[in-house]
Amino acid sequence: MTPLDYEYLRKLLKERSGLVLSADKQYLVESRLLPVARKAGLASLVDLVAKLKTPGATSLITDVVEAMTTNESFFFRDKVPFDLFRDDIMPSLLAARASQKRIRIWCAAASTGQEPYSLAMCLKEMSAKLAGWRVEIIGTDISTEVLEKAKAGIYSQFEVQRGLPIQLLVKHFTQVGEMWQISPEIRAMVQYRPLNLLQDFAQLGTFDAVFCRNVLIYFDQDTKIGVLDRIARLMEADSYLVLGAAETVVGLTDAFRPMADKRGLYVPNKGAKGKPAEMRVAALASAR
Repeated sequence: MTPLDYEYLRKLLKERSGLVLSADKQYLVESRLLPVARKAGLASLVDLVAKLKTPGATSLITDVVEAMTTNESFFFRDKVPFDLFRDDIMPSLLAARASQKRIRIWCAAASTGQEPYSLAMCLKEMSAKLAGWRVEIIGTDISTEVLEKAKAGIYSQFEVQRGLPIQLLVKHFTQVGEMWQISPEIRAMVQYRPLNLLQDFAQLGTFDAVFCRNVLIYFDQDTKIGVLDRIARLMEADSYLVLGAAETVVGLTDAFRPMADKRGLYVPNKGAKGKPAEMRVAALASAR
């Protein structure tokens, strides 16, 4: 692949998905896109780039974007966000939404489903408190291929061994040959939709909690700002944003502020119903 070919792919991927590739990532592009080229009957990445430039290459462009944006995921990844969800976010929302009895959660980079299903299993464990409530989990991803896997809820032995407690495996999964399938009940708790975070997503409606983890790290600063500001417009005043361990809103947007001593947890800057966000720490403690 020539430097010009690599430059074309870098530009294409940034425009279509927001993915920013540094000059030293050519090896990664080659390893992920050679199978795409071969599947399309093309002998090399040079041929792939030439094909991408022709009219009617929309489907091939989609395949290229999906191959480059498919990132690994595993159950209860990093643990802390799920502790926050169970111990802080849900108790606070149960108190704040007691009259509506409705909570909406968005996983903005759902990948193959481990994150939304981990949240669904957390909710299942607190089902007694949620009697009579309607709790929706929406999982979105740019890749339709990973969403199909998420919908099926079938995982390898290796995938279920990564982060999933054995008691939850036994409780919520059935062995199918050498694979494991999550129960229909847990699968039914999550709705999956294809979505590109670079585009408008106002049609999703408003949310009480948004998990947008380990996706902003692939974007440049302007793209991060745009995504965060659009997410803020979909969030209730007393809602919660959860980012990945290597991500932050600091220096990017005033729409959110970090919660003190809650790593990765952010709230809309106005706080709940106009109250300063600091007051919510005490509210969280009293809601438990």
